[in-house]
Amino acid sequence: MFWSRVFLPFAVGYFISQLFRSVNAVVSTDLTRELALDAWTVGFLTSAYFLAFASAQLPLGVALDRFGPRRTESVLLLFAALGAAVFANAEGPGELSVGRALIGLGVSGCLMAAFHAFVLWAPGHRLAFLNGTVMAVGAAGAATATVPVEWAVSSAGWRTLFVWLAAATVAISLYLSVSVPERKRGRHAESLAAVTLGVVRVFRSRTFWSIAPFSVAHQGAYLAIQSLWAGPWLRDVAGLTREEVASQLLTLAVATGIGFIGLGFLAERLGKRGVAPVTIWIAAGVLFQAVQVGLVLEWTGASRALWASFGLFGAAGMLSYVILTRRFPMEMAGRVNTGVNVFVFTGAFAFQAGIGAVIQEFTVEGAPFSPEGFRWAFALVLLVQVLALGWLLATSSWRRGSEDF
Repeated sequence: MFWSRVFLPFAVGYFISQLFRSVNAVVSTDLTRELALDAWTVGFLTSAYFLAFASAQLPLGVALDRFGPRRTESVLLLFAALGAAVFANAEGPGELSVGRALIGLGVSGCLMAAFHAFVLWAPGHRLAFLNGTVMAVGAAGAATATVPVEWAVSSAGWRTLFVWLAAATVAISLYLSVSVPERKRGRHAESLAAVTLGVVRVFRSRTFWSIAPFSVAHQGAYLAIQSLWAGPWLRDVAGLTREEVASQLLTLAVATGIGFIGLGFLAERLGKRGVAPVTIWIAAGVLFQAVQVGLVLEWTGASRALWASFGLFGAAGMLSYVILTRRFPMEMAGRVNTGVNVFVFTGAFAFQAGIGAVIQEFTVEGAPFSPEGFRWAFALVLLVQVLALGWLLATSSWRRGSEDF
């Protein structure tokens, strides 16, 4: 029952959310050409997804803990469908941004709802594996946003593609609403005031502020680059064709899926031997930063290997959710996960728009995006990650087993 009625519906929802998140890495070329957009505009309108996503996280956490993941996600997905329809009919950057923001709002609960459902229906020792597995399904959504999307755009156009996505999103919303059972209720539901107060308790936690900065830097960088700037880097720095770009983005997505499953499995197995998930996260984070050094230095001859490694080690960011939820009571899982997500997706917005702004500073009007701009932008993003890792290693709150509530 768990796999067919809980895991699968939420996994399908996360699949479509990841397709939405990553699709602009391929269609950005069409948007730039058809609507004459510069690097800053492409970065900002794409990152509107992350800004809306981040803005929804605190009320989302309250809704998940109060109303449950089934009701919350099935309603939100209808906003994503509306956003896809707006995007399909947009005639300028303003409408594109509104559509992208509605999509971000609509899929803002897909991953957190899945994580929350797993907390409710699965044993605690399986959470790292289940979280990694559902994120691997999401990586399949990102993979669909590469070669298959390139084929669809070439065949039918990007506007028709978004009409199809709108229809698919409505169907998934209906599937969730009729398939997932009502959540377990081990005790009486908290009042809305009590649930809201729990958000304050999360943000007052030293453990939260010990872990969150590195989570934001690691995941924010991954999300910003994977969902948009990997494609233009391959095109304008590595000099690849559209088909080659789509192929290497597919490699990135597949590697991310392997990372989600592999790191989740590794965390579960090593956890039985006393190795904490935070140790695996830190090690993978260091390797993730090492890969970005290669991007900054423009090792274009090894671009496929670099982007595969970027996806593999970037996937480790999902471990931060397991690390945090284990340090709070189960009934606060929604607020803990969405609390950190506020900052993760705000960081992704800042990284994605900021990278575009830096690239634009070095780009001549009408010319391809500047390789020097990519070099400086990626270097600055890497610096933020190094500083955040230093903060995590310098603090000690996360070394405790749990918060005292």
